[in-house]
This record gives sequence, structure tokens and C-alpha cells, in this order.
Amino acid sequence: MSNAFSKEERVAFEQLLEGFNDMLVMSRLVSKYTTDQQAMERSANIIWRPMPYIAQSYSGTDMTGNFNSYTQLSVPASINTPRSVPWTMTALELRDALQENRLGDAAKTKLASDINIAVNGAVTSLGSLVVKRTSAASGFDDVAAVDSIYNEQGIGADDRYAAFSSRDYNSMASNLAGRQTMAGRPETAYDKAYIGDVSNFSVFKMDYAPRIIAAAGGAITIGAANQYYVPQATVAASYGEVTNVDNRFQTIQVSATAGVQPGDCFQVANVDSVHHITKQDTGQPKTFRVVTVVDGTHLQITPPFISGQGGSNAEICYQNISATPANGAAITWLNTAASALNPHWKKSAVELLPGRFAPPTDAGVQVLRATTEQGIEMELEKFYDIKTKTILYRADVFFGVAVLNTEMCGVELFNQV
Repeated sequence: MSNAFSKEERVAFEQLLEGFNDMLVMSRLVSKYTTDQQAMERSANIIWRPMPYIAQSYSGTDMTGNFNSYTQLSVPASINTPRSVPWTMTALELRDALQENRLGDAAKTKLASDINIAVNGAVTSLGSLVVKRTSAASGFDDVAAVDSIYNEQGIGADDRYAAFSSRDYNSMASNLAGRQTMAGRPETAYDKAYIGDVSNFSVFKMDYAPRIIAAAGGAITIGAANQYYVPQATVAASYGEVTNVDNRFQTIQVSATAGVQPGDCFQVANVDSVHHITKQDTGQPKTFRVVTVVDGTHLQITPPFISGQGGSNAEICYQNISATPANGAAITWLNTAASALNPHWKKSAVELLPGRFAPPTDAGVQVLRATTEQGIEMELEKFYDIKTKTILYRADVFFGVAVLNTEMCGVELFNQV
């Protein structure tokens, strides 16, 4: 067969895939949803994924008048991230370099990093549960603060994860290493800067972390009354077409948007979070993220203001705040100093969607493919140019990351003034 892979190349690819598996740390900590690739191609690589229902209960035995329909919310999830590592080798170089995996190691490292960074970026850009700490990371209390906000809002206690930048994680390990009254774990914290599970979260260290700058929006306020959001499953256009609605976002009116940046974190005066099941006021301010600066007086935010003010069953079921923000209510920025964005999330809130390419195998290019344990297909292609005795290689992955619920993930910020 023309352009057939030698045994040495196949061994190298198997070793490359093994290393690729080993480095997919962040992607192991989120849910995976496998799609039909033909159907995805026909739908522009977008599939709508359902969010969990929240039910409403009533007291008493007579339920007359309480039989309501439920609104199913869904989120568009896209397979939209192709990543490739291309390289060339000569027939002489092939005798050694690929067999020893030097270029293969570089390829696997970069592609694994791309997937992890995509998961990290999705959570840190859309996660709305913001925990602000005014001091440096110090240990248990920092993770416990995240645990508290999850508990107060009714987010399940299983499969919770947090990842911290190396400096913040090591500061926590330093605190644990000094606790000589605990058996075992202080020694591990001292020897390897490892802290393990803390306050019902599995805690991991990142060698990279996105950062956020200090908010520069200044003193702005809510710009109109009655800006409450009504969840809806679909919306009909004037010409009759019915489409799904992404209920993670709301466009709100504010007094000004100068200096505001996507990712900014804020709370609104007299707007508390509620427990998502019981609807009890937690007594703690609800936190929000800026997604897009629409214009001079409008921001797209997540999550929306669902106060139940309209009285519909959908609003009551999905209520997430204690009251609709008043006209003129002050917005308080939480990212008051530049900081690393340390993500935390519940596993079911984030999905990794594997994709695949379908290159022709009879066009003079040899293709090898294999699937990692996360369902990510890695593809290695080879093409030989007889004129120059140069071999072209490329390693590819194709995937997407979707945050299904921005109220089940967020960030922790340290050293905020």
C-alpha cells in the first residue's frame, strides 16, 4: 500500500496516544456526551442539551388548580474546536526522531493542553458562583467558602471539583503542612505540596490559570425597573418558525457600560441568592458575570434575574434570586484587583463533546486514528512528497465544551481589596 505506516511509526502513535490519555486531567473531571457525527454535520455541529427540571410542590391533599405544565430548558452545545499539530520530517530524520517520540511528545503535550485549557476557559468565563477572598489563599477556609455557596444554593454534594493556580494551591498546602496535629496529610503537603480532598471538593493544582483584571466599570447602577427574566423553552418568530431559547443569559439595562469587560464579576444591592429547590433566601448576595458588553447601556449577563415576580410556573420553578433588582440599585464589582481565576464546578454542569474528522483514505494520505478514554479521537495523518523526500505529518483532535448550567460552577478570587 502506498504511504503505509511502518511498524516504528505505529509504535510511536500508540505511545503518543498513551501519553495523550495521561495528560487529559481537566477533561476527566467533566461529563462527556457522545454525539452522532452525521447528525452533527447536518445541524452545523450544534446540539441542544437539556438542563435539569426543578419541580414545585404544594401542601395538603387537594391539588385542584396545581396541575401545571413544566418548562424544559436547554442549552446549545457545539463541537467547534479543531486543533492540529503539523510537522515535517525528511526520510533521513525519520530513522530516529519519530521512533524516539521527540516530536510526538510535543504534539501530545500541546493537544492535551488545548483540551484542558478549553474546559478551564469555559468554566472561568461563564461560571457565576464567585467567591471573593480579600487575602491570599490560606487553606481550608478558602475551599469551605466555595462549599458554603454550593450548599446554600442546593447544588448536589457529589462530584464537586476545584482547581487552583500553582501559587494559590501551594499557599494552601503550606497552611496544611503546618498542622502537626493531623496524621499523614501534613507530611504529604510538605513533601509534595498535595492537599487532596477538602471540604467536600476534590482539589487539583494547575500549572496554568487564566487571569482577570480589576473591574474598571466604576459606580454604575441598574437602569430600569422590573428587569426580571421569564424562562421559556422555545420562541416563535413573526413568520411562525419556532426555535429553542438559551436561558443562561439575559440582556439588562444599566446606567453605563464604560470600562466594563466580559468576565467582570458583580452583585446587585438587595438581591440575594435562593436555594434552588426550597426557594429560601440564603441571606447572601447573588453573584453574576458579564458575558458581553452590548452597547453603552446594556450588558448581557449570566445567570438571568429570575425572581418569580411575574408569577408564572416557570419563574417559580427556576427562581434564583430573592427579588428583582430595583431601578437605580447599585452594582458592586467583585474583581477589585487582578487575580488568577481559580475554577470550581460540579461535574454535570460541564460537558465535553468529542468530534471526529472523516478524511479520505484513498487520496494518497495514510490515516491512523484511536480514541482516548475520554472519547476524544486523535488522528495522525502522513503524506510523502517524492520530489523532496519530505514527509508531512499532522496530529488532530476535534471537540467542544459546553457549560450547561452557569449556576453550578464559578471562580474563586484571592487578594481582592
